[in-house]
Amino acid sequence: MSTDQPIRWGIIGPGTIARTFADGIAHSRTGKLVAIATRTPEKPGLGENFPGARIVKGYDALLTDPEIDAIYIATPHTGHAEWAIKAIRSGKHVLVEKPIALSAFDADAIYHEAKKAGVFAGEAFMYRVHPQTAKIVELVKSGVIGTVRIIRSSFGFNMGTFRPEHRLFANETAGGGILDVGGYPVSMARLIAGAAEGKAFLEPEKVSGVGHLGQSGVDEWASAVLKFPNGIIAEVSCSIMAQQDNTLRIIGSEGRIEVKDFWFASGHKGGIGNIDVIKGNELQTVEVKEDRWLYSFEVDAAGDAIRAGETEFRSPGMGWADSVGNLRVLDQWRSSIGLEYAIERADRRKTNLAGAPVRPGNAVPRRQIPGLAKPASVVTLGFEFFPNFAAASLTLDAFYEAGGNVFDTAFVYGGGKTESIFGDWHTSRQVPREEIVLIGKGAHSPLCYPDIIAKQLDQSLNRLKTDYVDIYFMHRDNVDVPVGEFVDAMDAEVRRGRIRGLFGGSNWTRERMDEAAAYAARTGKTAPAALSNNFSLAEMLDPIWAGCVAASDDDWKTWLKQKQIPNFAWSSQGRGFFTDRAGRDKHDDEEIVRCWYSDRNFERRDRAIELAIRLGRSPIHIALAYVIAQPFPVIPLIGPRTIAELEDSLSALDIKLTPEQVKWLEA
Repeated sequence: MSTDQPIRWGIIGPGTIARTFADGIAHSRTGKLVAIATRTPEKPGLGENFPGARIVKGYDALLTDPEIDAIYIATPHTGHAEWAIKAIRSGKHVLVEKPIALSAFDADAIYHEAKKAGVFAGEAFMYRVHPQTAKIVELVKSGVIGTVRIIRSSFGFNMGTFRPEHRLFANETAGGGILDVGGYPVSMARLIAGAAEGKAFLEPEKVSGVGHLGQSGVDEWASAVLKFPNGIIAEVSCSIMAQQDNTLRIIGSEGRIEVKDFWFASGHKGGIGNIDVIKGNELQTVEVKEDRWLYSFEVDAAGDAIRAGETEFRSPGMGWADSVGNLRVLDQWRSSIGLEYAIERADRRKTNLAGAPVRPGNAVPRRQIPGLAKPASVVTLGFEFFPNFAAASLTLDAFYEAGGNVFDTAFVYGGGKTESIFGDWHTSRQVPREEIVLIGKGAHSPLCYPDIIAKQLDQSLNRLKTDYVDIYFMHRDNVDVPVGEFVDAMDAEVRRGRIRGLFGGSNWTRERMDEAAAYAARTGKTAPAALSNNFSLAEMLDPIWAGCVAASDDDWKTWLKQKQIPNFAWSSQGRGFFTDRAGRDKHDDEEIVRCWYSDRNFERRDRAIELAIRLGRSPIHIALAYVIAQPFPVIPLIGPRTIAELEDSLSALDIKLTPEQVKWLEA
């Protein structure tokens, strides 16, 4: 884009903040307001509030408007992610009013879309790109107050009385203080903690929050303490029903810095911002005089990035990692006080993040697995790491929409949370049960006994909102119990119709599997016909968790090839061993070192890197392709934490390794 061509802006949502942003465009050097999208174009005053702009009906109209380069999204919080993704997929640059999304998981999904589309995406913390903020950072770095030790900051005001009609009191639209204004003191604290280390920002290692939830279920006042790795403590607070002093205090070993209303900088229409540096009885006021309007800095920071072909704000603006990290703190703060919004629950969040129905795709290949009637995707999704339904549903949606249909759950995961999330997901999305291959696991030690299987399956099926699982694994083995008793218990569930495909052992030895099969043959019972052990190009040297069994060595491969028993392999990509987290000179990750570091594994890793370079891929892709390319059925379990990680893993499915390449990797 030409450096003198104005960025043509459209605005979705003509509220108060949109009018303020429009003022910023009018007083910017890079922007031009072209159109306003509204669902009520007949509303009086729109033309006067946005002079010179076209008023268009419906948000979608802006997405296809060829005269629009960038879109500012000023809807209520609950619409930010949906319209950001829609705009990005339409090829528009986006600036989203804070918070960019309700959670860090949602924000990460937005930025992933922007990365794929190659467009600018930013979160509108306008104070971050104002010269006053740069001056505060400069003072901290200069050491004028010595070593930073404590940061105190607030953004709080008093609405006076409870007003159920107002968005700030509406749980339905994610009201309350934390999301609306709590992000300001948190973002400043992270910025200052980073500046003290010579970094753009720093993430806290611990977040503890408290708050008061009002009658509508939103936080009316709340506080949090952040502990950073460099020893800095930040105390932040926000409120919609309590007037606070709203002063930033940066306390160092030799003095302190104080800034009143730091987010307002030198004023909406320009003026003088004061930064007080206090050392003992001495007060020095650093004045930051700016004639430009506050929001014009934000418009131009985005405009300069777009013109330069950049996709995110330059520091100290909120770049992508900074933005996601900020929301991660707000997520922890909300979790501390039990604050959940209605839209985050399954009964309300029935579509994907872009607001569309969830429909199956066909990008992920499927295969027939011996003993299973329905075809199954060549990879299985595990999702035990997510804190709630809203976070997990992003990955569940994306996996299913890509064509994945095998899902791994277990009785013990998250104390049953994973099972409940899956039950909520497939029912809220109305996914046909016959399209899903559902794995259930139970009888984890220490409760690894035959009578536990039926009892836990009762609870699992209730959580999963189904009356059967397609595949069942005992999560551990108990060699003190005759194997026949376990076979009898699982066979009974097959006969009851609660296991309608395969059953077997997770973390079972070959000897126990053979013994179980022999018992079943003698007694006419259903034989175990599936396994869920670790299998990877890197052989696991030490169990990750107690009772774990790896099936990657040569003896196991011979057995698996002979038996052709499908192995739903966990940690199939070596839990980071094939990423830059590992290396002969890297010993920070205790688990990776303990479980995977050996000369043989590093030789295999070297070959994976070499082959990845030849194929233009990543070593972790080669590791996944190796597992799928075995001469016996291995269905890798993948556990991505983000959509980006999921799509990266799925991108490896088009790699078809030859038997010669497989042998060379093992050599």
